[in-house]
Amino acid sequence: MSIRIETVRTNEFEMDFFRFGRGEKKMVILPGLSIRSVMPFAEAVSVAYSVMQNDFTVFVFDRRRVLPPTYSIREMASDTALALDALDLKNVYLFGASQGGMIAFELAAQRPDAVEKLAIASTALCMTETRFEPIRGWIEKAKVMDGTGLTLQFGQTVYPTEIYEKNKLMLAEEGESVTEEELSRFICLAQALQAFDVRFVARAVRCPIFAVGSRDDRIFGEAAVREIEELFRDRAGFEYHLYDGYGHAVYDTAPDFKERLHTFFMK
Repeated sequence: MSIRIETVRTNEFEMDFFRFGRGEKKMVILPGLSIRSVMPFAEAVSVAYSVMQNDFTVFVFDRRRVLPPTYSIREMASDTALALDALDLKNVYLFGASQGGMIAFELAAQRPDAVEKLAIASTALCMTETRFEPIRGWIEKAKVMDGTGLTLQFGQTVYPTEIYEKNKLMLAEEGESVTEEELSRFICLAQALQAFDVRFVARAVRCPIFAVGSRDDRIFGEAAVREIEELFRDRAGFEYHLYDGYGHAVYDTAPDFKERLHTFFMK
């Protein structure tokens, strides 16, 4: 059975999502920044997270359909919280990857009542100029409508070298079909990263937290997970794990990541 793309509507916006699984617990995935929406890849996502399907009904959310001229991470989190309310999703097991992890952090801080457990991968408490430098390069490619250049530069940054080289031709072909609308949307979402800083509200998160990263992450490196560990090390229910060799996209490339996520959520 194919997975249907659904739309949640509030008074302020529309947001696409899909769901899979048959478990009683509700899991929410907030994907990272991407050149194209994850919505057309619902089947692949469901296969990747098949370990969750017996215990969870999994909801995967996009950003709002029509973006404002500027759109902060905090606003993305507020919108996602409104979407959860509209769908009557409570006590969710929340997982955010990269920018999705930033949104998840903000959401859990804004609405600690809504989140049962929080897992974040390849994310940080704040963006620095050094961390933003690769994203600035992506934005420059998008502004000149260089879809192929953006796709290759994006892939080279987020994937380990071996995976990037293996998929380089496929990425280049995919980049040729990126539309002007997708590039404009990407610019808006990418620019939101520059001002992100959740350090002063992070302690409002009350639920157990699982933070994951990879030491060779070309955006955040090891330091970002260490900063999160330093803030929450004395918090009951806090766990973290650092991989080696899986890059920024460790949540996709580490073969045991989904099992670790499932184990944390089921404790």
